[in-house]
Amino acid sequence: MYTRSAIFEGEIHPGKEEEFYQAVTERLLPAWRQMLHATHVRLYRPVRQDEGAASVFLVQEIDYPSLEAIDEALSSPRRDAAAKAHASVRHLYEGKHYHYIFQKLQEV
Repeated sequence: MYTRSAIFEGEIHPGKEEEFYQAVTERLLPAWRQMLHATHVRLYRPVRQDEGAASVFLVQEIDYPSLEAIDEALSSPRRDAAAKAHASVRHLYEGKHYHYIFQKLQEV
């Protein structure tokens, strides 16, 4: 199994936090769940962080069965829908997002 994670780093505009997280739940999550070959989608809202850690306000994880499945998902028209959903919340924060792809090693 492989997980493609998006790390959202920066800051949500003051007073817009609940609007942002509600929009993520209502607009982004459905689009992410529709990604081709996606098996599970998880979202994390940080509540504590180490001193000096990057300012991360959202982590998204989407599981896929293979690297090939990720490549297909990223070239699928469904990704366009996810990009449009993301564009609809972009005005609510300053920052960037970037991705990692992780391979699951084992479960404890």
